[in-house]
Amino acid sequence: MASEKDTSPSGANSLWGGRFEAGPAEIMEKINASIDFDKILYGQDIQGSKAHCQMLIKQEIISAEDGEKILVGLDQVKEEIEAGNFTYDTALEDIHMHVESRLTEIIGDAAGRLHTARSRNDQVATDFKLWVRDASDQMDQALCGLQNALVTKAEQNAHVILPGFTHLQSAQPITFGHHLLAYFEMFTRDRDRLRDARERLNECPLGAAALAGTSFPIDRFQTAKSLNFRAPTANSLDSVSDRDFALEFLSVASICATHVSRLAEEIVIWSSAQFNFINLSDKFTTGSSIMPQKRNPDAAELCRAKAGRIIGALTSLLIVMKGLPLAYSKDMQEDKEATFDAANAFALCIAAMTGMVGDMTVNERAMKASTQNGFITATDLADWLVRVLGMPFRNAHHVTGSLVALAEKKGCDLDGLTLDEMQTVEAKITQDVFSVLTVESSVASRISFGGTAPEQVLAQVKAAKSRIK
Repeated sequence: MASEKDTSPSGANSLWGGRFEAGPAEIMEKINASIDFDKILYGQDIQGSKAHCQMLIKQEIISAEDGEKILVGLDQVKEEIEAGNFTYDTALEDIHMHVESRLTEIIGDAAGRLHTARSRNDQVATDFKLWVRDASDQMDQALCGLQNALVTKAEQNAHVILPGFTHLQSAQPITFGHHLLAYFEMFTRDRDRLRDARERLNECPLGAAALAGTSFPIDRFQTAKSLNFRAPTANSLDSVSDRDFALEFLSVASICATHVSRLAEEIVIWSSAQFNFINLSDKFTTGSSIMPQKRNPDAAELCRAKAGRIIGALTSLLIVMKGLPLAYSKDMQEDKEATFDAANAFALCIAAMTGMVGDMTVNERAMKASTQNGFITATDLADWLVRVLGMPFRNAHHVTGSLVALAEKKGCDLDGLTLDEMQTVEAKITQDVFSVLTVESSVASRISFGGTAPEQVLAQVKAAKSRIK
């Protein structure tokens, strides 16, 4: 078990050394302690400590006998924490002191040799980097699952037609598969950003000590390799004061959460009675306490809201870091809690969104019916005037606008106008124009690379599957 609060006459924390004669005031103890949230780092802390110990042994900075005691003791500490047989005490401030204190109880004075040639400054930077690296890998895996769900649903709906919107106004007909693949592209870029950030963070701070390095003959390259880092960090000052890796992680999470939020907003809209494009099952909806007919898309709404929480974590850490001189300042203790919270919120959002994409059923008839509003094939008409009659596009745009106005007055869509009516605006229009005024012909014609034509969507699905791999 971890030691109880120091009851020595001075009340001082023995791990602080002899510099302080009196113990901290209660409020100082509370504001200074981070154990309530950084205990999540126990695995990374013990992993880093073992790598450091092994390096100390190899460099003959500590004896093999003491080193072996330390390694065995660290394993025991980890087992106690994972078994729930570990006592936490705010007097010990953080996870580093808790591990060292308990190690001392287990193996005695040899535990004190573990902190040779390191500081809590490089120790916490290493622990936090290891955690962010692990979280990045988990995030990447979760996004892969979401991409697979989107691609599967897109393939199933490659021929389903619905309105494409700009300004939330009907613009042109598209396929639902094409719409879903737009989000696949967003999450692909998110994964690219994540892997790029992971590569950049993959340098080991351990051995930078407090800020200036150490006089002991350590081998930082061995430590870095042992922890699967690409290399040790190059500057000891930067090593202990860098939190770019956390900022980049939160930045990627914020951008990705924004993409999740946009998809969540569309799910909310699509599942409304006014649109009725999709249905979600009871797994991802809730009822109303007073209105029995309601099926509320709460999971989507919460995904939409949690984007603010994640973006807030990024903003918070940016503000913490913006005015700090080199090297370490206690302000940086505020780096972890918001990052942990954001990572948890993000993981929940991705899992919920993956579930909703797989769960949604598509109302093809409602989607198709919605294309009858808003003169959605007007662009196809303008393109026909250019392609068949040889009009400059600006002239074709003007003619099409006049035909839309005529249809509005008549109360019909463009294909509801007669040929004679169309020829009152442009005499050269022929019966062939009606071949481009159906939504089916419109989407089928969009065969440019990345377009919405079903054949293009299926080609994009095939490419997407290989890109996920």
